[in-house]
Amino acid sequence: MTKQQRIRELSDRLNELQLPSMAASLDSLFHSKDFDTLDRIALLEQLIEPEYQAKTSQKFQNRLKRAHLSGGPQSLDKCRDSSERSYLPTDITSTLASLDFVKDGLNVCILGPSDSGKSYLAKALGIQACLKYRTSYHHCEEFLETMVALKQTNYTKYQKKVRFFMKLDLLILDDFLLHTITDEREIKVLFEILEKRSELSRSTIVCSQREPNSWASMILNDEVSANSILKRATKHYTVVIQPRG
Repeated sequence: MTKQQRIRELSDRLNELQLPSMAASLDSLFHSKDFDTLDRIALLEQLIEPEYQAKTSQKFQNRLKRAHLSGGPQSLDKCRDSSERSYLPTDITSTLASLDFVKDGLNVCILGPSDSGKSYLAKALGIQACLKYRTSYHHCEEFLETMVALKQTNYTKYQKKVRFFMKLDLLILDDFLLHTITDEREIKVLFEILEKRSELSRSTIVCSQREPNSWASMILNDEVSANSILKRATKHYTVVIQPRG
């Protein structure tokens, strides 16, 4: 076979192996003026890199979709002190941006009034985490209602769902205690999730506009349950976002 025929056959095989970017790179390189002068390492780099980037990008998009974070414009670059808001303690967003807290299985509690940027920061951290970690974002109230209903109707599926949440590297519960929890079953589910994830050193982010000292009144005035949940949710990092102006 001629060199051109061999390249065409290799391209066909790469496409059969579902490596279209690599096949396209091979064809492009072959028709470039530098093809015969490229050293082997450089040739491999230019051949593999586009495929690697395409696969990595697709994996990232899949993780975003599974995490319920697809299409989010949130960026950690915008989570810094400004004329609109400040973050306490100082430089905390830079510390969290390293994602070491996910690697180490530490929890983060983000506090601040309505529209202060809590959800934005949590989602920005979640999007960044999707590059490396299994992540899932939920509104806490809907999350608990769904889990309680599943526990009542199909306990086997509920247990399977709990195991799924235990395997996540990062679980984000937004609007934490937005409304009073009046169903004791929801309290039990919430405690179970936080307790098991804490035991397994899995990171959880909770966002709340409620001060922790008011949590008991939001949980049937159950001091024991509130303190247990508080202890786990605020165990490691607490971020306070303060609006300015």
